[in-house]
Amino acid sequence: MAVNPESELLAVYDAAGAVIGAAERGTVYREGLWHASAGVLVRSGDGRRIYVHRRTDSKLVFAGLHDCLAGGVVDAGEDPADTARRELHEELGIATGTALPVRATASWDGSWAGRPLRCHLFGYEVRYDGPVRHQPSEIADGWWWTDAEHRAHLDDPAWPFVPDTRLLLGDLLTQ
Repeated sequence: MAVNPESELLAVYDAAGAVIGAAERGTVYREGLWHASAGVLVRSGDGRRIYVHRRTDSKLVFAGLHDCLAGGVVDAGEDPADTARRELHEELGIATGTALPVRATASWDGSWAGRPLRCHLFGYEVRYDGPVRHQPSEIADGWWWTDAEHRAHLDDPAWPFVPDTRLLLGDLLTQ
């Protein structure tokens, strides 16, 4: 039996970044509650390329937009680093048993689809040269770009890119 994604329990944070409870995903999004997201930038082993992907049109948030982080929201009782490892494996088929050090953090107090969206962001990085396997419900397509190619697209305000990831990129795109 499929689980309704809106009923999944997410960790709820305060504006300062402390966990204060849990709520269903639908409630978090509907009411604009502070929550957290963790994402992993995948770099080639030599550090010269990053993996960029386009989200599926069926995603609840930022549907159809491009991103360079494999990631997702932090579940109730979950550490952001564990979220990052879980999402990396689920979305791109990349398993890492090693600890992922935090490379960047930010807080985003914005909006999506006319509703407030408040999220503490945790950015990680992994070096990887193996195969990438997309989760079909999450990732529509993906490819490798250099930092310069990615920056050129980011400089185009019309390029449809996930807005919260933009907050972490200054730290993550510098090697």
